[in-house]
Amino acid sequence: MPYMTEDEATRLDELYTRTTPKVDTNKPGVFAERKNMAVVLDDFSTRYLVSRMSITKKSPTKIISDLIRKEVVAE
Repeated sequence: MPYMTEDEATRLDELYTRTTPKVDTNKPGVFAERKNMAVVLDDFSTRYLVSRMSITKKSPTKIISDLIRKEVVAE
């Protein structure tokens, strides 16, 4: 893997320091899009998720997604 030289790093730093990021204010951001998705869990559900995470090494999102898929298939 090639490494940056000191000169390349300095030029890259200057580019990002002086460049204003372009933001489209007409579109919601990632967090704004998902703010309705926030859910507060009870203690039992939290303990279950933490337990499943440690056993399966999956994210909470994946565990919940799998549970929902099983529920949909069962119906």
